[in-house]
Amino acid sequence: MDRRDFLKTLAVTGAAFTLKMNGGMDILAQTMKDAQTGTPADLIAVMGGEPDAMFRRAIAEAGGMGRFVKSGFKVVVKPNIGWDKTPELSGNTNPKLVAEVVRHCISAGAKEVVVFDHTCDDWIKCYKNSGIEAAAKEAGAKVIPGNEESYYRSVSLPQGKKLKEIKVHKAILDSDVWINVPVLKHHGGANLTISMKNLMGIVWDRRIFHIRDLQQCIADMCTLSKKPILNVVDAYRVLKTNGPRGKSAADVVNPKGLFLSQDIVAVDTAAAKFFNQLRDMPLENVKHLANGQNLKLGTMDIDRLTIKRIKM
Repeated sequence: MDRRDFLKTLAVTGAAFTLKMNGGMDILAQTMKDAQTGTPADLIAVMGGEPDAMFRRAIAEAGGMGRFVKSGFKVVVKPNIGWDKTPELSGNTNPKLVAEVVRHCISAGAKEVVVFDHTCDDWIKCYKNSGIEAAAKEAGAKVIPGNEESYYRSVSLPQGKKLKEIKVHKAILDSDVWINVPVLKHHGGANLTISMKNLMGIVWDRRIFHIRDLQQCIADMCTLSKKPILNVVDAYRVLKTNGPRGKSAADVVNPKGLFLSQDIVAVDTAAAKFFNQLRDMPLENVKHLANGQNLKLGTMDIDRLTIKRIKM
């Protein structure tokens, strides 16, 4: 793939939009190695396709779902379903992407695939109006709620700095593996919500995050021993303002992107750099990234990684 082709003007909300540089470190233009060997890349960025098609390309480049899900596994797919919003408003993960992840897990031999989120709005409306419940069920998943404290069990976070104990949904704790499928969007408190912050949807009491130190608690939560085996960032539609809920379609752009990695800090760094091309958002404003790196959860130094860039 020619790098210049990959940097061609993208159509965003019907207008020509040229990717801007960010101190020479543009996620799509910076000097990074494409995966040239048979070894799967550390990070995969796909642009220009539909959510399901981009995931198919990304997971193939990652070595196939069979690398992550084995026959007989109980799998959780954890999207963002936090808001009573339709897919066009980009408050939640795209249902097409969620369904495709589920299908790949089942094809890999998963015994059971569960989809859930601890929503902010009414969970029944969120599940329905996001389109995720119907799409996940049609793909073969079991969709469960996260709205009652009885679903959660206390776990310790010995590496956490501000967060030492938290209640986590039993679906995560009882799974063999789980896959983190957040949507990339603006967030009024954390500045961005991506993979790391998506873990707030697996806990019961989120108020403690805001009381103690939101940016540090997000990183602390990611020290959970049961880490996602894969992080798939939905950047098909991006809520660039008034997040995390959004007010109207005017807040949404449509860059058609997807990022995939096992490294939760690296994939969020890549997605954050991408977001900075849509709206000014320096990495230093997304403090949980550096906090996560300090906790050795992953790296922000993505120019040292092997990255596969795909333009559809």
